[in-house]
Amino acid sequence: MSGAKPRSKEVHAPVERRAQEKLGAPLEHVNVSQAQSESTRFLTSFLAGSGTSWVVFLRHITLAAITAALVFGFWSTRMEWTADMRLWRAIGDAAIVLLFAALALGPAAKLSARMGKALPWRRPLGIWAALAALTHSVLIIDGWAQWSVQRFLGFEFVPQLGREARLEPGFGLANLIGLVAAIWMIVLLATSSDRAVQFLGSTSWKWVQSGAYVVFYLSVLHSGYFLFLHYTASFHRAVPDPNWFRYPLLALGTIVLVLQWWALTHTVRQHRSRRASAAILN
Repeated sequence: MSGAKPRSKEVHAPVERRAQEKLGAPLEHVNVSQAQSESTRFLTSFLAGSGTSWVVFLRHITLAAITAALVFGFWSTRMEWTADMRLWRAIGDAAIVLLFAALALGPAAKLSARMGKALPWRRPLGIWAALAALTHSVLIIDGWAQWSVQRFLGFEFVPQLGREARLEPGFGLANLIGLVAAIWMIVLLATSSDRAVQFLGSTSWKWVQSGAYVVFYLSVLHSGYFLFLHYTASFHRAVPDPNWFRYPLLALGTIVLVLQWWALTHTVRQHRSRRASAAILN
């Protein structure tokens, strides 16, 4: 009986141990390798793949944190302004930065295969840019203009005249430009889904979404007025210190414009090269 016990243990050895002996590697190493492989696949999917709904959700959580950090960053560098004005401008500037990131990815992906891997981030970036821009618009219309069309267009009551008068000629135009951009943002936000692509068709959907570049340039014009013109020498108020975001805004607009033209030139050259190669072969 004493000699039968080792045989019994050998017969009933765990299946894992037999697999381990056949593979010639410890089972623990196999499990660790599988876990590392799964982690790598998840990270790759999170950073550059289309991903599952869970991966998309994590991207939105990440961008929500980035948006909050941008707003806080802009808000904390303008402590000399009133609290409400700091908030309005911080959210608006954050929206421009997010929209810049979304739009720069498109032409950059045509110029670099590595940048093309980041294209899955483009839609969530655009969504958070739209949410920030619309929040900025609502705060301005409700908090400052107080739903008054006259005030939104730059008319103020002047006691010396006993009536409303337009104090800033460019103020109303800048706000109208911003309003047009916000309305187009609503269209872009409403069509930022796979269902919208299926409903509109790929060609129509791409045409609608191409309006994001128009929105960006309108936003640069809108912000440019307030950064460079509105707070200059005026007869009815003191001139504040220049806003530090003036030249970074110009840089963002210039980078997107240069990337667009660079990508266009690159695409045209590729097209001509393919035509020339086809002509030689024929």
